[in-house]
Amino acid sequence: MTTSQVKSRAADLRGRFETAGAVPVDCGILQPAETLLDLYGEDIRTRAYVTHDPARGEQMLRPDFTVPVVQMHMESGAEPARYTYAGEVFRRQEDHPERPSEYLQVGFEVFDRTNPAEADAEVFALFNEVLGPLGLRAATGDIGILTAAVQGLQTSDARRAALMRHLWRPRRFRGLLDRFAGRTAVPASRAALLAAKAPQKIDAPSIGLRSDAEVASRIEALRQDAAEPPISDEQVALLDAVMGVKETCPFALEHLRDLAVDLPVIAHAVERFSDRCEALDKRGVDVAALEFETTYGRTFMEYYDGFVFGFYAGTRPDLPPVASGGRYDALTRVLGKGAEIPAVGGVIRPHLVVELEGAA
Repeated sequence: MTTSQVKSRAADLRGRFETAGAVPVDCGILQPAETLLDLYGEDIRTRAYVTHDPARGEQMLRPDFTVPVVQMHMESGAEPARYTYAGEVFRRQEDHPERPSEYLQVGFEVFDRTNPAEADAEVFALFNEVLGPLGLRAATGDIGILTAAVQGLQTSDARRAALMRHLWRPRRFRGLLDRFAGRTAVPASRAALLAAKAPQKIDAPSIGLRSDAEVASRIEALRQDAAEPPISDEQVALLDAVMGVKETCPFALEHLRDLAVDLPVIAHAVERFSDRCEALDKRGVDVAALEFETTYGRTFMEYYDGFVFGFYAGTRPDLPPVASGGRYDALTRVLGKGAEIPAVGGVIRPHLVVELEGAA
């Protein structure tokens, strides 16, 4: 596999997306770190390359195209809009040193508020067609169903917010859920702090960025949280059942509709899933054989908030997804500064396409 082969394949893929109505766009390789840190938190530093510019401040080598494309569209894009791009992205690969830290990405993004289910189906069906000759396994999920279930828990706003914040970190999420349900004890250091009648005044200089007032406010928030009643076993069991759904789409839909009887907060998201299945079927996708897992994409698709998908080489489990994508409505709201528009898209990694084509 040569660089020229990969670039040629990337151009071909972008051409397919242009034929589907997408306008080609480009974005700077250096992106403002502030925007990405606001979206992902400090965790992004473990995955991105960070540098500092004397005039522009902290910058990151482009970790993906979606964020700058959304910014561009929210500033000046018409509606509806379809975009495509091809270019390098940069990711640190400390957990997978065998994977390249710089590689080409080709994408297709749809901004259209007319019919979100149809837009989901348009993107997935196009990727399914483009990648069809490779015989890949498709996986789908819906972060929207999961977030609806979490937000519907009968507990405090603070606890729901904490669970949502750690939704992308399964171990941390489970630890919080078990503590909020009274299944595990509060850490000893926090228990000692909460047991104290009042914050102890220490005759020593303050160290750190928080003021005494902020520390006191945090302690009071922890005490209020400790006074909250535990999340019921029934609520935890329903959430676990939602997260455990892993079947083909028709059976997953039936299962989720049954769960929605006892957890009606997910009903709207489940019906969006139903609408998407109908739209996919109309576009010729074999929905009866399409895999669905409620928690799919939970650990690596942080800005997606609805439909998510990926395409995998069944004979090469060592490879990352050949393509992945999903819906990111909330991202347009965050970057749109008050404006928003339903949006869905995905990316293909052309070097993996070339590698798999060469092995065929």
